[in-house]
Amino acid sequence: MKHSQPSSLATVGTALGLSLALAACGGGSGDSGGGVTGSLNGAGASFPASIYQRWFQDLASEDIKVNYQSVGSGAGVRQFVAGTVDFGASDAPMKAEDIAKVERGVVQVPMTAGAIAVAFNLPGCDLKLSQDQVVGIFLGKIKNYKDLGCADKPITVVHRSDGSGTTYNFTNSLAAFSDEWKNGPGAAKSVAWPTGVGAKGNEGVAATLKQTPGGIGYVETAFVQGDLQAAAVANRNGEMLKPTNETASAALGSIDIGADLVGSDPNPVAGYPIVTFTWILLYKSGNGDNTALLKKVFEHTLSEKAQSLAPELGYVSLPPEVVSRAKEAVASIGD
Repeated sequence: MKHSQPSSLATVGTALGLSLALAACGGGSGDSGGGVTGSLNGAGASFPASIYQRWFQDLASEDIKVNYQSVGSGAGVRQFVAGTVDFGASDAPMKAEDIAKVERGVVQVPMTAGAIAVAFNLPGCDLKLSQDQVVGIFLGKIKNYKDLGCADKPITVVHRSDGSGTTYNFTNSLAAFSDEWKNGPGAAKSVAWPTGVGAKGNEGVAATLKQTPGGIGYVETAFVQGDLQAAAVANRNGEMLKPTNETASAALGSIDIGADLVGSDPNPVAGYPIVTFTWILLYKSGNGDNTALLKKVFEHTLSEKAQSLAPELGYVSLPPEVVSRAKEAVASIGD
């Protein structure tokens, strides 16, 4: 299912200096009406940048500015650990060793979700892939679409060149699909790809695929646009499914996110099999004057109105029970 975007994804990677309208309920030193005002800087995952942009634009009538840089999950975590941003964003939960470096403590908040599509550029091909075939493509063992039931066209794999939560989640699924992948390239934000060409960000992979007839790669479903199509992928029960809001919701609903809200399943039994939550990274303490501002921003993004925008933007609304626990996590941060 394709969804129109509110603005060009190519612009998402720039800093988003957007005024966010927040009707504050006191507690801020802000404008003359008593509202919370100020500015925040964040950086991280490229996957959710489009919906973050929309949420920030929808809050654009008050004197609050959020600058979000879509630099990839790896870079976002590094900036968060270094303390150079007010919040981070990652498509992969932080590692224990990185959390240990943050003296102020870490709160990881699921903010939205999506499916990772096996996207390809071959008009006229209705690609349906077993889990073994997905692995075979990215191992470089399947080299032509004719071996997949489509036209005689060489395959060009396109993968991420930067540290990426999308890569982390996609390679986790490949490792769950195949011991050969698990014991070979493995699962990480960056891996040694056996084949293909690299591009930076979901934006870069999508752009490269559009310019590469026969290209195939992995991007969050929100980036499957224009000439790109999403392949159907078999889940653990053998159901051949394309990534849609319905099939991704079925998968996400089967995942236990755990006490720390970072649970995942690289091969869920129901729904489309390659799905992921994405997290906002907040400091548990030491937020100072930004505490009320951070709470207001992320209370809004977790609101029913904001979450309801997810499907039209190519994302998946969080399950209600996840939203409830995420709101509790945001409320837990302190000065």
